[in-house]
Amino acid sequence: MTTVAVLVDPPRPGAVLTSLVATSPLSEQEAADLYAAMAKDLFVAVEKSGGDILVNYRPEEAVPGDGDAEAEVRALAEDADIDDPRLEVQVGETFAGRVGNTVTHLLEGESVSSAAAVAPTAPFLTRQHIDQAAMKLRRSEVVLGPGTGGRVHYAGFTDTIDFTDAYTAPALETLTDRARDVGYDVDFLPQVTVVETGRDLASVVSLLRARRRAERLVPAHTAEIVEELGLVVEPTEDGLTLRR
Repeated sequence: MTTVAVLVDPPRPGAVLTSLVATSPLSEQEAADLYAAMAKDLFVAVEKSGGDILVNYRPEEAVPGDGDAEAEVRALAEDADIDDPRLEVQVGETFAGRVGNTVTHLLEGESVSSAAAVAPTAPFLTRQHIDQAAMKLRRSEVVLGPGTGGRVHYAGFTDTIDFTDAYTAPALETLTDRARDVGYDVDFLPQVTVVETGRDLASVVSLLRARRRAERLVPAHTAEIVEELGLVVEPTEDGLTLRR
């Protein structure tokens, strides 16, 4: 099965989801709490899948604020009931570089059959999606999970590509082009909202409330923090927005 690397930052105020703070009613602390909740839901989804989880965290010197990056990320995994998670430091100056270094190490250094990179900004990325991707990776060298706005919530590989600036917007097209440039087949997962802005979060909050009303499964940690924050979605001329 696939080794799934969760690229996660310590959930510190001012260090995560900064665009969300600028475009929503959330404070820096509240955005950090939401990020932590989404990370825990992602840990659970990967752990319950058929894949192997690798928690790939930013080193202390690369994260704003003071603390112990490894301890903070390990605490998140423990809160999600992940026993003895494998933690490794991310290497690289950019997100694309860090993904490339991790995927290349797993495929070439550890000889895994397939490797994937995900980030804790897609709370509706489920165990079923991860297992579906693993099956698709048996037939295609690259499997991508489309996010809203041309973004990507999952990127899986059985061989490496040129990862330099590979997440340049629209990342979905850029990654596809890099794969096709070397003759790889590309397949796709269902689209899942990536939470980076207030509008993204409004879509997620609306879906959470609808699924709860319909008595369907929801990402538990994310749903809990949304209720605690008292977020409400309302329509505007430009789409959906959030209010208290």
